[in-house]
Amino acid sequence: MAQIVKLYAFLVSNQIDLKGVKALIEKKPLADSSSELFYGTGGKYEYYSNYGVIVFSGYQEEEVKSMIRTIEAHLKDPEIAWLRDEFQIRVDPGKESSFEFAEAVVGKLDDMVIRVAMLNLAQSVALDHYQKVSEDLLTQVKSFVNQLERTGKLKISRNNMHRFLGKALGTQNDIAENIYIFDAPDLTWENEYLDKLHHGLIKHFDLKVRFSEIEYTLRIIENNLTVFREIIHQRESNLLEFIIILLILVEVFDLFITKLLNF
Repeated sequence: MAQIVKLYAFLVSNQIDLKGVKALIEKKPLADSSSELFYGTGGKYEYYSNYGVIVFSGYQEEEVKSMIRTIEAHLKDPEIAWLRDEFQIRVDPGKESSFEFAEAVVGKLDDMVIRVAMLNLAQSVALDHYQKVSEDLLTQVKSFVNQLERTGKLKISRNNMHRFLGKALGTQNDIAENIYIFDAPDLTWENEYLDKLHHGLIKHFDLKVRFSEIEYTLRIIENNLTVFREIIHQRESNLLEFIIILLILVEVFDLFITKLLNF
């Protein structure tokens, strides 16, 4: 019977303090960097990413929940509802790597094969999250556009616009900092098998396509926000001009009344 390893990924927060997690876990990691922690022993594996995704293998559901609760103090902006995904690796000795629905078939299995699979699954779940965030932002932008089309007015304050712009830019920065699909992991540089597996998983999860779609959505949002800022600026300029005209009229009336009284 073919060996099957199941992976379970959870997006639990916006960021994870990996140093804090490392200090909390007594085991020695198999891989340790500023962006990931990878542990494995006795057929059980844990993969912690700095962008808030944790991947497990070999653990029961209750064990997973307990382990996540254990590191809650090191989660920044934790998610109330965890985004999750599953994937499995099937070992078929001697075969070339191939990919089917929610499954990778590999010719051999070791710790680094599991690490590469966990890395790509974590990236996939992160992209799911960023895709939802960008779609929510686009939906809000569309509501402003529809409002502008119906009424000819944009009912949003400068402060709210700046907050909205900050959220869009923050999403862009998070993606730029945390998604590494265009950079091969160090462990694949001198290992042809891992390199092929890594690129196969990128294609299987459509990481580059999904990344490009998110980028395109955020560009649309940014272009719309640029127009909205110009409208708000024009609105505030018109208001300022009206205030100046009003003050001039007040001065004129004051001067006129003063002359009448003196007359």
